[in-house]
Amino acid sequence: MTPEQTAGAARASVSEIGTAFSEAPRTLRRARLLGLSGWAFHVAGRAGALGDVRAETAAAVLGFIAPEAVADGWDGARRVASPVDIAGHNLAECCRWGVDNLGDFPRVARLVELAGRVVAAADAAGMPLFAAWRAMPVPDDSPGARAAALLLLLREHRAGAHLLAVRASGMTPLEAIIAGPEGEGGALAYGWTPPFPPAEPLIRRSLWADAVADGITAGAYAALGTAERVELVGLLESVLAGLRAVPVGNGDPNGPVGGRPGPGSQHADRSP
Repeated sequence: MTPEQTAGAARASVSEIGTAFSEAPRTLRRARLLGLSGWAFHVAGRAGALGDVRAETAAAVLGFIAPEAVADGWDGARRVASPVDIAGHNLAECCRWGVDNLGDFPRVARLVELAGRVVAAADAAGMPLFAAWRAMPVPDDSPGARAAALLLLLREHRAGAHLLAVRASGMTPLEAIIAGPEGEGGALAYGWTPPFPPAEPLIRRSLWADAVADGITAGAYAALGTAERVELVGLLESVLAGLRAVPVGNGDPNGPVGGRPGPGSQHADRSP
């Protein structure tokens, strides 16, 4: 398995596992305890790793979320707490989720070892959000917490690579979502408003962007040997299968974003 093949094979698992904590009921309760809507917690919890930047900057690094929707969550969050503090709470919830959901995984130590080497080798050039997250101290050193934090980092690395690839393809982030598996529903979930462009003319460029993103992230997976890459993909698939076997409700009848559809799993095989 080549590094590029590994990046493609790991894509869906990294995306789904790396965002699972954000939709967990306890994460949403943490948002409410902080006085935040789920949407404000999601936006500031991700982009807040950059510090107290302007909403326009947060929208630029998040990329796939409509700028107006980012500003709505970002400005609402800033009225309650500093974005970097919210990002810290977000990471703490990620670690707590990891302890609860990954701590008993039989090979969690090996997952941490392999994923940690990939994250350490990842090139952060052009990916400021990934770089900011990688620089944040992890508040819990237990294996489950470390595994969850590393998967969050792998997800952010892939998200940054996908955004670069989409722009290189000539597509806008909205067009990339429309061409993806969720189509207009995904666009609405990320705060975009109709009219939307037709999907069919965009599909070829979208597939090209996916392949380019695989190439960008491949350098990180090259830190592992061939057998180790196969092993890591297998570990990720095992973790994902275990998580899917335990149904979890969203814990909030109004949805995690306080009136907006949830963004966490709209594109299981892509990375907005």
